[in-house]
Amino acid sequence: MEDVRKLEVPVAEFQRRVQDLADGETFASIARINHRIFSTVHSYFSGRGALFTLLPLVTRMISSPGAVHGKEAISYTTDTCPITLSWFDLSNPAFLSESSQIYLELALAQPGVDEVYSVYNSFRLEESDFSHLSEFHHVEFEGRISQQDNLDCAIGLVARIVGDLLEYEEEALAHFLPADRMAELAALTSPSAYTHLTFREALDLLLEDTGEDRFRRFTMEGTFGSWEEIRLTWICGGPVTVSRFPLLEVPFYHAEVPGSDPKVAHNTDLIWPGYREVVGSGERIGGRDELAAKAEIFQLPPDDYAPYLQTRDLDGWRRSSGFGLGWERLLQGLLEMPAIWDVCHFPRTHLTLKP
Repeated sequence: MEDVRKLEVPVAEFQRRVQDLADGETFASIARINHRIFSTVHSYFSGRGALFTLLPLVTRMISSPGAVHGKEAISYTTDTCPITLSWFDLSNPAFLSESSQIYLELALAQPGVDEVYSVYNSFRLEESDFSHLSEFHHVEFEGRISQQDNLDCAIGLVARIVGDLLEYEEEALAHFLPADRMAELAALTSPSAYTHLTFREALDLLLEDTGEDRFRRFTMEGTFGSWEEIRLTWICGGPVTVSRFPLLEVPFYHAEVPGSDPKVAHNTDLIWPGYREVVGSGERIGGRDELAAKAEIFQLPPDDYAPYLQTRDLDGWRRSSGFGLGWERLLQGLLEMPAIWDVCHFPRTHLTLKP
């Protein structure tokens, strides 16, 4: 197969999408799979006692602000730029939400509410490619649990989704996958299918595999992109989790692993076999002083982020952990599609808003 990183956004194909919906079973099968995922997500979180939470899509308090406010101080941050818009007569621009994480944390301030989740659209000002859309869908969770329990929750959700699809949507899956591939998919319902690595261990494996000196540097810049994520899953022979990334190269809200040198975040990504990261997770900063110091490094506007810092002053506030699952990313890996737009009825990219 050709290098999928070189795939161009097929604008003309999108403009024929209405006819494609009517021809054949491809998109009808995707619709059934999406509906099952939706049902499974709500069933899974309801079983935990987590509460679905209505959240805004327009905000000044974005969860990945490094590319907007802190890029001069931390040019190596992996934060992505948000999409801006004007909001009535307000002097400052508004942003379309690129994650519900901050607002889910705010929702935990409610008495007796220990776990919350959302299923929403997210927007990012980045050019679309085989694994990125400008608008996509997030399943996000936040709870007063440890990062290990949080990761177990994320892996459990993925396992439940896979299991329910195999049990209830076999015909729809069979439109994309032969029987042997569905049998391999069934193996991913077991936690033992995962290889767990730290970021340092991941770089060491890539160095051993390729012999390239760039993997000796403890940074994500130039060492950990799409090729490296996919290659890791080939080396390990299945899904991989990678934890403890460089602290200032991930979103500001991740807690620091105490005593780490170099400083690393208490976070973990889940990489789908043969594809890319489908879940990002982490423990949040718990204390006001630590959060304020991180906000200063990322140069966050104090007025905009005051509600977030205020939570750490609340009586009985406890540290939380959470994760976000990229719906289309997961579907792309599940159905083994070359490009993420192949699993979308109405893909949104930087080149077109049609249909």
